[in-house]
Amino acid sequence: MLRRLLKDKSAVACIAFIFVVMAAGLLADTIPLNNPNKVNVLAKLQPPSSAYPLGTDHLGRCTLSRLVHGIRPTIFLSLLTMCCTIALGSAVGLLSGYFRGRVDEVVMRVCDMMLSFPSQVMILAVVGVLGPGMMNVVAANILIKWAWYARMIRSSVIRYGEKGYVLFSRVAGTGGAFIVFRHLLPGVASELLVLASLDTGWVILNISTLSFLGLGVQAPTAEWGAMLNEAKDVMVRAPMQMFVPGVAIMTVVAAFNMLGDSLRDALDPKTV
Repeated sequence: MLRRLLKDKSAVACIAFIFVVMAAGLLADTIPLNNPNKVNVLAKLQPPSSAYPLGTDHLGRCTLSRLVHGIRPTIFLSLLTMCCTIALGSAVGLLSGYFRGRVDEVVMRVCDMMLSFPSQVMILAVVGVLGPGMMNVVAANILIKWAWYARMIRSSVIRYGEKGYVLFSRVAGTGGAFIVFRHLLPGVASELLVLASLDTGWVILNISTLSFLGLGVQAPTAEWGAMLNEAKDVMVRAPMQMFVPGVAIMTVVAAFNMLGDSLRDALDPKTV
């Protein structure tokens, strides 16, 4: 699988781009950049220059510095959200698909209830109850999205549960934990990887949207969606302020989506 993935030039380019972006976010404090929160009203809405490579915002803060420091809440919190969602959804889906019966009925009815409402509406409702804040946004995304993963993993577990080696293990009296972690989980891991890479872009958009609405990251913390919110009032005078975070969100989301497509092709046994 890895060899086939490395032969895909678009996949390699996406992995390299994501790695560079994440490395910049991790090393943001060590990169020689301006203070992202330093206000200088005398230098507001400056065009790109040697001192400010991407100009300044309406408060005179360095746009490049805020863009780099905004990687952490935008991307890393999205990855944290995906990891927690996958862990919860996979655990519930594995248990539901393996044990079936009454456990499966209860879990699936809960999932049906969670999935019967539009996800964006539910997330807004949860954030409205919990209040604005990045951790509340992360919790809302996990609370709404886990049901979709649980249903998907359950379907895969049922499919793999009919394989000969799984049936043989059951007949031989092998413990349920061994079957789940040794046979079923490796079988669904590839599907999880593809779904997670495709969904990461959705989570980034969701977190940025909520920050744009003022429900996520609070000022003065730099975050791409919050940068768009701050730039909307000066979009006519300084369109660069909306262009920079908008392009950053678009390219990162596109990279994760393209990587997901490449992973799907590399893991598909029908492809050559």
